[in-house]
Amino acid sequence: MGNSKAESRDCHVFALTPDSVAEADLKRPVRHRMAALRHLKQCHPRGIAISQFHTSSPASAKQHYKMLVLGGGTGGIAMSSRMKRLVGAENVALVEPSEIHYYQPIWTLVGAGAKTVASSSRPTASLMPSGVKWVKSKVQEINPETNTVRTADGTEISYEYLIVALGLELHYEKIKGLPEGFEHPKIGSNYSVQTVEKTWKALQDFKEGNAVFTFPNTPVKCAGAPQKIMYLSDAYLRKTGKRAKANVIYNTSLPVIFGVKKYADSLWEIVKKRDLQINLRHNLIEVRADKQEAVFENLDKPGETKVIEYEMLHVTPPMGPSSVIKGSPLADEIGWLDLNKETLQHTKYPNVFGIGDCTNLPTSKTGAAVAAQSAVLSRTISKILKKEKPDKKYDGYTSCPLVTSYNTVILAEFDYNGQPLETFPFNQAKERRLMYHMKTDVMPHLYWHGLLRGLWGGPGPYRKIMHLGMK
Repeated sequence: MGNSKAESRDCHVFALTPDSVAEADLKRPVRHRMAALRHLKQCHPRGIAISQFHTSSPASAKQHYKMLVLGGGTGGIAMSSRMKRLVGAENVALVEPSEIHYYQPIWTLVGAGAKTVASSSRPTASLMPSGVKWVKSKVQEINPETNTVRTADGTEISYEYLIVALGLELHYEKIKGLPEGFEHPKIGSNYSVQTVEKTWKALQDFKEGNAVFTFPNTPVKCAGAPQKIMYLSDAYLRKTGKRAKANVIYNTSLPVIFGVKKYADSLWEIVKKRDLQINLRHNLIEVRADKQEAVFENLDKPGETKVIEYEMLHVTPPMGPSSVIKGSPLADEIGWLDLNKETLQHTKYPNVFGIGDCTNLPTSKTGAAVAAQSAVLSRTISKILKKEKPDKKYDGYTSCPLVTSYNTVILAEFDYNGQPLETFPFNQAKERRLMYHMKTDVMPHLYWHGLLRGLWGGPGPYRKIMHLGMK
């Protein structure tokens, strides 16, 4: 998740000054951006490692690298930076087609009018680690039996070691009436650059009726994001005096509001206090945008559907594994990259590794997870290069800053078992202004100038923030 634009999610919202290239892209006519949406089938975690010098040229007929990285997202660029230090820049190549990189987590606030979409983009060229070869093409095929990768332009690249960071794919088309329905008003989605501003427009134009928010019946990246925009929309409607005429509805395919009970209990308290309607096990299957109707199936009662008229609709699309991985021997039975969940090494091919949303690691798909994984994976690879046994284990650490208003966040941190792994010496299940400022002010700096330069990461990345604050 090859795509036309590089996108990312790690559940952190970052505000950056836009580059002129990104601004030009975002000023394209809406019809052009809507056309691009129809081709947006997959979305990679994306990030930044600042560099003035890197190598990028049309791919030659055949290339070979000691370390080949697939995907220029958060995981891909972070690992390229780490591998550059481990084996030398001249021995590392990264395959990524996108000229523009989008950092998607900011779109939660863009959809609520608190940030601009232009602030989420940077030219990919400015993010590449210096000296690392940028193969500017899409991955077409992976053949781990021959240690080769074929790109869309026909280039064959061989490798000694492979790091797969191809993200996941968005599937709006699996909902009847989409993505063409986005051409109508009153509907948006914070998961695409083509539609995130439509969320804010729908919220601004809201008069009275149902404001509906959805969660699909598939794995998603940043499982908290679909409800974050609900809380923000509720706050906006209260601020503008429209809340009394609004029914705020969250229809989720899940049997719970959040997967970790400690944080779910706090969210249920917020839901009750703010009079939000939560419908569990309800999955969006159709959008009739011309009639402003959304059709949901009841997952507990097969065959039963319900039509809801909406004044505003936010869609979280179904998501799935990268088609490149799914069509390769690297996939598990569903299509995700099949890894050892502790070492991040492939279960069948010992010279193949993975990171981020493309994997079958049984933890929430977030950028905080990528931060934790990057340090473990770097250690695993360094040991294997020395023909030693990996000695560092990934415990499934992940995090989701649950934005509950324009100035509060519940910071959820947990492991593979859904057990809280909290950083701070207070109850993180409580809404706090401090967590909001950390999310919007502290994390951006550490992300852009630390994680994606391979200088920051590891289990409990927030713990490092606290330690820095104590120095």
